[in-house]
Amino acid sequence: MNRGFASDNNAGVHPNILKAIEQANRGHVVGYGDDPYTQEAIALFKKEFGQDTEVFFVFNGTGANVLALSSATNSFNSIICADTAHIQVDECGAPEKLTGCKLLPVPSQKGKITPEGIKQYLHGFDFEHHSQPRVISISQVTELGTVYALEEIKAITALAHEYGLLVHMDGARLANAAVALNLPFRDFTRDAGIDMLSFGGTKNGLLMGEAVLFFNPDLTKYTKYIRKQNMQLFSKMRFVGAQFLAYFKNELWKTNAQHANQMAKLLEREILKLGKVQLTQETEANGVFAIVPTKIIPKLQEEYFFYVWDESRSEVRWMTSFDTTEEDIHGFVKLIDRLI
Repeated sequence: MNRGFASDNNAGVHPNILKAIEQANRGHVVGYGDDPYTQEAIALFKKEFGQDTEVFFVFNGTGANVLALSSATNSFNSIICADTAHIQVDECGAPEKLTGCKLLPVPSQKGKITPEGIKQYLHGFDFEHHSQPRVISISQVTELGTVYALEEIKAITALAHEYGLLVHMDGARLANAAVALNLPFRDFTRDAGIDMLSFGGTKNGLLMGEAVLFFNPDLTKYTKYIRKQNMQLFSKMRFVGAQFLAYFKNELWKTNAQHANQMAKLLEREILKLGKVQLTQETEANGVFAIVPTKIIPKLQEEYFFYVWDESRSEVRWMTSFDTTEEDIHGFVKLIDRLI
């Protein structure tokens, strides 16, 4: 497969991560998380987010979101999210099937939801004919490549807590957001009022495995059972823990995310120089959204694969990753220029 801009999932694994997996592949250790790699990784998360943080490793991002939401809800609850949210659009109904909850999509602006949009669903409390609002879920980075500012997050969490709701953050690209905001993880998650966090790494150089963080230990009474029942419990969990050890060492997460974000900004600048392609979103992290002539898309995809985001208006999404090169960017833009 040619190099391209389809997804940061299409990139490989960072060499440091592969090396960490290889180093962990020695001898026998206890399975299911009672190993030194997993325990050390959990300790790193606690150091980063607070000692009372509860940490659960899972296979993938959908599993992380489902585990977080399942731990905090009953089947009669509802979950408020953006109409573009991954849990709404791209998880094949898994959150609804496995939590039993109703998803309530809020019309988003540039991928974000606001307190004003959320308020339309804050009613029907204690009314037995109405699903009971329980969680607001936001994505950071959003599915449109935008980043919630710190004050935007605080406004949502303040509203949620005023009504007795919890806030979940889908952080599949959390590292890219941290770089964009130039803030430590904790500042725009726990300290901003987030209750549960899906902490992603696969899109930023890991092989597999995500972490679910709970900042209220009371929410985790049944989490370990839910994780097992939802088939998200690793037996050889050391290979997830080892990856996160390497991910945090020397801030590899930041190096990878900075590069991905910088490549997206380079792509944005080069596209703007052409003056022939309309960008539809401001590039804030590692995604560039644009409208290109429909007729050239197949030819572009032959050389640099990517996905069409909105066929109705020929809008495409270009994602950069930790291994995107300047040569990738310049070659791609040159091809766009030639085809147009």
